[in-house]
Amino acid sequence: MSLYRTLLALPLLAACGFAPVYGPQGAGTALQGRVLVEAPDTRDDQLLLQQIERRLGRAATPTFDLGIDLIVTQEGLAIDADGDIDRYNLLGTATYVLTSSENGAVIGTGTVTNFTGYSATGTTVATLAAERDARKRLMTILGDMIVDRLIATKL
Repeated sequence: MSLYRTLLALPLLAACGFAPVYGPQGAGTALQGRVLVEAPDTRDDQLLLQQIERRLGRAATPTFDLGIDLIVTQEGLAIDADGDIDRYNLLGTATYVLTSSENGAVIGTGTVTNFTGYSATGTTVATLAAERDARKRLMTILGDMIVDRLIATKL
């Protein structure tokens, strides 16, 4: 019964201007392989660039330039009876600017913010591995948020 309702709803979606993002003339295809992200300076920048390129592809014929200012801070959350911090949050903020490669005109700007956490219990090696994994998760989240916002931008 739900398939029948879905099929009935499709003409209504088309009538209201709904178009698939990755369909013909969709916003997702307009950016696919055409966004050149600035070169990374840090490991976090590199992980963010990798996620954006995973979603949009590497720029073969760049039409757009994407500049990103990334700030990652760490705060301790849980303190045990000995005064040691057992849990950390990584807070990430990425401010981006999408410009035209031809004339430098600003097409879209925005800021995305999110966080991840990791545990500092166990050995030093385990804590460092947990922090590294949390940073990778945070860059994946921020990269996906940037791409989603870029796709929503009217080009």
